[in-house]
Amino acid sequence: MRHRTISGRIRYTSKKPEMMDQERGREWFTFTHHGDGSTIFRARCEIEEPSPTVMRDIIYALDAKGRPQDLHVHLTVDDAFMGSGWLHHVPGETGGVIECESHGPMIGRISQQMPYTGTIDGFGTHPIAGDGYTTRCMDISKGPHRRRIRVFLPSPDHRGATPPLISEVEIGLEYVGEETVTVAAGTFDCRHFRFVDDEGAGMGGIPHPHYDMWVTADADSIFVQGGVGGYMQTWYELVELER
Repeated sequence: MRHRTISGRIRYTSKKPEMMDQERGREWFTFTHHGDGSTIFRARCEIEEPSPTVMRDIIYALDAKGRPQDLHVHLTVDDAFMGSGWLHHVPGETGGVIECESHGPMIGRISQQMPYTGTIDGFGTHPIAGDGYTTRCMDISKGPHRRRIRVFLPSPDHRGATPPLISEVEIGLEYVGEETVTVAAGTFDCRHFRFVDDEGAGMGGIPHPHYDMWVTADADSIFVQGGVGGYMQTWYELVELER
């Protein structure tokens, strides 16, 4: 087989004074890059703090052009089934359609179709490794700059802790520059990016605090470290990597 696999683990810690540097969750991720140029991203995420706990399993497929194909989500909140869903992208000449099939105790069975015009930058998946991979949409040749990106998510909640339904979000993404970063998994040449949600109503009606992240400065765009300020006060670090 001609595929190439990258696997790793990210540790979630807190920067709140009462929990400084304590582990609050973890994430295991895998990227499979196939010989035809398509990619499948898989992740299992566990969030223990703040309450309620969240466990998320996702599979996200992108085609050879980097366009989203489909996204599978299974969500457990406070050790109880919250919902499962499937988002599918049908691209067209001047836009496309996002489809969703979802089920959960709070919503029953729901089918959705959301046409859109223009272009999109992908699906938002909520795993941290997926955030890092999303930065591939930035044109690094322009140097440090900022633009708005457009994504469709299965949940507008900042932790993704609601039943899967289509949600469109636009948020600012800034390329800051290049830095060398050392974490538990090693030393990496990185690109520094920042999500900035300071226009409009924000995700789910609540602006997301600034979110800085460093990803490998290569085609793999692997998340290395990052953190969110504001009310979240979180930090994320790559602690294992195999490629």
